[in-house]
Amino acid sequence: MRYDDITEAIGATPLVRIDPAVHGLANVDLYAKLELLNPFGSVKDRAAWHMAGPLLSGAAPGDTLVELSSGNTAKALALLAGMHGVPFKSVTNRMKVPEIKELLLLLGAEIDELPGQSECLDPTDTDDPLTRMHQRLAASGGGYLHTDQYFNERNVDAHAYGTGPEIVKDLDGRAPDYFVACVGTAGSSTGVARVLRQHHADVEVVGLVAAKGDFIPGIRTIDEVHEVGLFDPAVYDALETIDADDAIDGLLTLVRRCGILTGPTGGGAFQGAVRFLRTIDAGLTSRKTAVFIVCDRVESYLSYVRDRRPELFGRPPRRNSAGTLTGAELAAAPVLGVGDAQRWLTETNAVVVDLRSPYAFQALHIAGSINIVDEVFAELLPAGLPFSRRRPVLLVCPVGEKSARYSALLTRMGHPDARSLHGGIIAWRDAGAELVRD
Repeated sequence: MRYDDITEAIGATPLVRIDPAVHGLANVDLYAKLELLNPFGSVKDRAAWHMAGPLLSGAAPGDTLVELSSGNTAKALALLAGMHGVPFKSVTNRMKVPEIKELLLLLGAEIDELPGQSECLDPTDTDDPLTRMHQRLAASGGGYLHTDQYFNERNVDAHAYGTGPEIVKDLDGRAPDYFVACVGTAGSSTGVARVLRQHHADVEVVGLVAAKGDFIPGIRTIDEVHEVGLFDPAVYDALETIDADDAIDGLLTLVRRCGILTGPTGGGAFQGAVRFLRTIDAGLTSRKTAVFIVCDRVESYLSYVRDRRPELFGRPPRRNSAGTLTGAELAAAPVLGVGDAQRWLTETNAVVVDLRSPYAFQALHIAGSINIVDEVFAELLPAGLPFSRRRPVLLVCPVGEKSARYSALLTRMGHPDARSLHGGIIAWRDAGAELVRD
């Protein structure tokens, strides 16, 4: 097949049936929409081109294409901008996957890591530096071409015009009975759902979100998705939670048994789809069809998988890892509300450890706290307790989930008084408690 431009190769990705011997469903035909086969490697190729195309065609000398993205959208936009001789800037506080950052730099992108008080843009928080940058980009002028993926309806339209109709076409003009999608910007799930319901009013749309305090590239937690401008809860018949273990388990199944080189998002979509469908499979009286999306490729996430499953790479399992905590340990994690934490800090010689990025820490933090980034803190623990058992510890993160995991882990490791700030730095701020800047 011949093209005059790489953008013509975006879309028309295959729909592949998953062998029933892999998923074990008796009454459901499960299909994977292989968006990893887009030319830039992900489902975001569609939205990136649909949003950026009109902007790039009218770009003036000195203009810069900009997006708040640390992943596949940034990668696709960097490539598209380069094709048009326009610089690209990624603005983010969440550049957590080293391979993605290195690839963006290879593509010539400029990366602005700004302090954000939470892990996701909150447009209602006018004090958040990431929000202020978003407002600046959204304003006209200034030489910025802002694709605005969290609020731009063209993100949704890319899938309403492309991905959704392709699924229907490949199913011989029928929509599936079930559509399962991970929720990031909500563009693909919303656009596909819109089309499928035009062909099958009773299609059941299941959205998958990440477990609180967990990190799965491309998938947001339930708290984060409510901060995304395109997210509409009415799109989904159900919202289910998956965690990093689910994502990696699904990744391994698709890679090893189906030859599909998926990243964690696709692995999570598969695992979430199978888990949901198993709850209804036995009660079905007729054969049903389900579709999930394989968003991108595994190669960009080898460090993510290695950190969580070192044994897959011939390395010994990590000692003292938060990923090994049981549900009972997490439920028993020692936590303090803002008022109790303030009193406790005045009564003890506790050290406050802020697990956020240096940029967020410099913007606002609790007076006297020290900054040890989440990923660095995790690297310290295999060697043992990083603090004296005689020194109480208050752990702080954006919204309190990560710090609760570490307080549970430190308790398991023998620390007698490691606690987590319930609700994190956001709760501290909302309570009017003092925050200082560097």
